[in-house]
Amino acid sequence: MNNHFLIIWISFVSILPISRESLCFAQLSDTKIELRISDNDLSFLEKITRDITDSAHIYPGKQNTTGGVVITPGGNYAAFWIRDYAMSLESGFVTREEQKHMLLLTAGTQCDQTRITKGGSMIPYGAIADHIRLDGIPIYFPGTYSYEGQGIPEFGTLPPYCDQFFFIHMAYYYVETTSDLEILNFEINGIKLIDRMETAFRVPPSSEDNHLVVATEYFRGVDFGFRDVVEITGELSLPSILKFRAAQQLALLLDKIGNSRKASDYRMIAEKIKQALPKTFSDEKGMLRASTGKSNQSDVWATALAVYFSAMDEHATIRACRALNDAYAKGTLSYKGNIRHVLTSDDYNDKTSWEKTRAAKNTYQNGAYWGTPVGWVCYAMAKTDRSLAAKLAKEFIDDLRATDYRKGPDFGAPYECFHPSGHKQNPLYLTTVACPYIVFKNYDTPKETR
Repeated sequence: MNNHFLIIWISFVSILPISRESLCFAQLSDTKIELRISDNDLSFLEKITRDITDSAHIYPGKQNTTGGVVITPGGNYAAFWIRDYAMSLESGFVTREEQKHMLLLTAGTQCDQTRITKGGSMIPYGAIADHIRLDGIPIYFPGTYSYEGQGIPEFGTLPPYCDQFFFIHMAYYYVETTSDLEILNFEINGIKLIDRMETAFRVPPSSEDNHLVVATEYFRGVDFGFRDVVEITGELSLPSILKFRAAQQLALLLDKIGNSRKASDYRMIAEKIKQALPKTFSDEKGMLRASTGKSNQSDVWATALAVYFSAMDEHATIRACRALNDAYAKGTLSYKGNIRHVLTSDDYNDKTSWEKTRAAKNTYQNGAYWGTPVGWVCYAMAKTDRSLAAKLAKEFIDDLRATDYRKGPDFGAPYECFHPSGHKQNPLYLTTVACPYIVFKNYDTPKETR
C-alpha cells in the first residue's frame, strides 16, 4: 500500500502573511512535518465526504424556496446552518454558483433592525442567522425552527457568536476561489457585502483592550454552535480564535479593494488577539481553557483550532501540541479516533463534563466523541509527535469504514457524535468527515511559506 505524505510547513510569525494558504489552511515554518496516511485511506475519506456533501444538497423546489441550492448539516436537517456549511467549504465539493447563492442568502437575512424576541432575548442589528429555513426565514437562535418561538435564555440572550465570523469566511473563500472582487461591492437590500461583513464582525461583544469575545450571565451568546447546550461565560477562547481569522481575512479583502487603512486596523486586532489568547486562557498543561468564567474547562477544540489557525506564538503552540499528545497517550482525549470537547481527566465532576450544560454526561456536547475536530487535533499533534498523530488519524478512518452508512441500513456513520455507552446522534453528518478531510487533503504536497 502506498503512503500518502501529508506535509505540514511550520512558520511562527506574529501575523502570518495573508494568503489563501495562511488563512484557509493555517500554514505554520520552515520545519517539515510528515503525517503519513495511506492513499487508500485518504481516497476513502474523500469519497465519503463527497457522498455526504451530495446527500446534504437541497435543490430548489417545493421544499426549498430560497431560489438556489442549500447545503444542510446532513441527515434529516430541514434548514441551512451557516457554521456547518462554512466549516465544510474547503472540501472543494461546492460549486461557484452554490457558494454565491448561500453567501447572498446569508447576507440577505442579516438582521436589519435590533429586535427583542418573545422569549426575552435580543437579536442585534447585523447579527447573522444561526440557521435559515428552507423557505428562507432566518432563525437566529439554536433549538428551534420557529421564528416566533426563537430566542429563549437557555440558548443565550444573544445569537451565537461564531456565525458572524463564519459569514466572513464564506465571503473570503468565495473571493479567493473565484477572484470575483466585484461581489464585495454588490448591494444586498441597499448595503454592500463588504459593509455587511464589517458590521457582522462587530456584533459579538468584545473586550476593549484585547478584542477577545466576551459573555456575561445576562448578556450571553453561545460561544460556538457545536456546544450550544453549554453555558460558557467570561472571555471566550474559541470565538476569539474565529475572530482572529476573520480579522485577517477582512484585512486581505480590504487591501484588495484599496482600503489599506482599514486593513491595517484589522491586522492590529488579529495581533492583539494572538497575544492575548495564551496569556488569558492557557492552563498548567498548555491547553487553552474555554473561558475565564463559567465552564472554564480546558478546551480540546479551541486548543487544536488555535494551533491550526496559527493563533498563538511559538512557545504557547508547542506547549499546546505536547499537551494534546500527552492526553492522547494517556487515553483521555479520544475514542476510536474521535475527540471529546473536554479531556476525561478535566471533567467538571463525576456528573458532568462541562460545569453548566443541559445534556447528560457522556452524551452530545457533554462528553460524547466527535469527528469534526479530528483534523485540527492531528495537525497539532503532528508538530511534536507525528507517529501519534498518524495513529489517531488511522483510528478515525478505520472506525468510519467499520460503521459506514453505505454498508446498509444498520449503519449510520458519519455520526455527529457517539459514546461507547451506546449513545449515537445524527447520522450522515457532514462536518464529521468534511473538516478532517480538509486538513488531510491540503497537505498532500509541500507548500512554500509566503
